[in-house]
Amino acid sequence: MTQEINRPIRVLVAKVGLDGHDRGAKIIAAALRDAGMEVIYTGLRQTPEMVVQAALQEDVDAIGVSILSGAHMTVFPRILQLMQEADLTDVLLTGGGIIPEKDVQALVEMGVGKLFPPGTPTTETANYIKDWVAQHRPF
Repeated sequence: MTQEINRPIRVLVAKVGLDGHDRGAKIIAAALRDAGMEVIYTGLRQTPEMVVQAALQEDVDAIGVSILSGAHMTVFPRILQLMQEADLTDVLLTGGGIIPEKDVQALVEMGVGKLFPPGTPTTETANYIKDWVAQHRPF
């Protein structure tokens, strides 16, 4: 059950690394906006450092990383490390893309939130973010 909150949820959507395919990121950004969230899309070829810096500047509730390049086992742990260093421990790190199930499990065990494969309904992603924020970031 999704709890209502007093302000729009702010989500940073990012494409990290040399992955130049951003159609999925743009689709999810639009879907999250349609679900009432404020979305900041960083564009292509971001570094983990750029993503975390933008998250700090924008005071986001969640970071969503779209990744198709196969670099997920490097990108997500680095973003998590930088988030911890920046004391963003109450911000959700989630994402989606082409990520093998064994890697999904390893990333979740490290502290990454739910990861969404291609074809996941956008409402599932939006509801997950809303529920996580309602439980972890009371307003």
